[in-house]
Amino acid sequence: MILPAERDPRFITIRRGGTLNDADHHLLALWAADCAEHVLHLFESEAPLDYRPRWAIEAIRDWVRGEMSWQDSRTAAGHANAAARNLKGSSRYAAYAAGQVGAVGHVAAHELGAAAYAIRAVRDAVPAEQKNEAGKKECLWQRNQLPEKIRELVLDDQRMRNDICWSVFDC
Repeated sequence: MILPAERDPRFITIRRGGTLNDADHHLLALWAADCAEHVLHLFESEAPLDYRPRWAIEAIRDWVRGEMSWQDSRTAAGHANAAARNLKGSSRYAAYAAGQVGAVGHVAAHELGAAAYAIRAVRDAVPAEQKNEAGKKECLWQRNQLPEKIRELVLDDQRMRNDICWSVFDC
């Protein structure tokens, strides 16, 4: 479980009683999509004919552009998670990262799940003695992709949820 027991109002849209505006919600979704897409090759090298994770990433970008409902994007997320079911290691985590992305339109806090699973995918793709360094490098890459407008929000979220996200944000 990588979502907090109590939802942070900063990741709940204004229309649902939180403080998250649509523009920032879209930025969170696009950043999460970038994180998942960065490791998607780890899934596609294992299952080159399975497009479900890629579809989930494309779906959230369609949602941001207003070309898809969050419900349809969330459906794509479920399909990406199903693609992970019979896999192990980095390919499985890469598919889970895409699954988290597809759900960001519904629950913005899934953005951190996408990033965390992407880091796990990278860590699992290398020998044991390289895992920590690979994870740190991916974490720093993700942070470099953060739009300034949401940077502090995401970094604070990483600090708050690092323990339930396998401590992957210690970079």
